[in-house]
Amino acid sequence: MCNCGKKRTGLSQQANTSINNRTQVQAPPMQVKQTVVFQYTGNTALTVTGSITRKNYRFNFPGDIQHIDFKDAAAMTAIPVVKRV
Repeated sequence: MCNCGKKRTGLSQQANTSINNRTQVQAPPMQVKQTVVFQYTGNTALTVTGSITRKNYRFNFPGDIQHIDFKDAAAMTAIPVVKRV
């Protein structure tokens, strides 16, 4: 007597069990860049380098508004011709 059918059933059950026991890998959450808005109140143009990110922020004209990374915002408040909006 052949028990080939039982072997197939056993193998398919093992395959289903191994698929169900796998852990799901989740994608890392999307990072939202948080920025702080600053306005330039000087008379000409100004370029500032962020103290933490080392990114250059360019204020091209009086009244120009830039979105500054929140990591650089604290140092930006020390510049007299730049104010937080």
